[in-house]
Amino acid sequence: MAITELCEADRPVAARLAGLRAPAAVGSLAIGLTALVAWHDPYQAGSYLGCPLYLLTGLYCPLCGSTRAVYDLAHADVAAAWGMNPLFVLVVPFLVLGWLRMSVRAWRGEAVFRPLSPRRALVGLAVLLAFGILRNIPVLAPWLAP
Repeated sequence: MAITELCEADRPVAARLAGLRAPAAVGSLAIGLTALVAWHDPYQAGSYLGCPLYLLTGLYCPLCGSTRAVYDLAHADVAAAWGMNPLFVLVVPFLVLGWLRMSVRAWRGEAVFRPLSPRRALVGLAVLLAFGILRNIPVLAPWLAP
């Protein structure tokens, strides 16, 4: 039996549960915001504030349509969510997996939040930037614009 297994086995359940505070807070916030958006229809004019970039420039940012995508996903309409923001629909499963990994780390007593590597941060930034540019190209707008 490895030393890490012994240490993990000796850790009391109360300490494990206390370590789950951060993942529980993140999960509660996500569920609460999703419930709010599911209850209050973003398709109604004036129901939420608009995207500042779109309001100022008429250009879609990478997050434009995300509120409506959350609403559609909460109502199990994946096709409509995809039409609002396909990148967001693709990222949601990774957000859920990240939350699950965070919860497992907290249960084990490991560091809950790990810094993002510079490479992953640059890849994420490049994807957001590319998506933001591509969704504003008129030829691609029928597939990428909200």
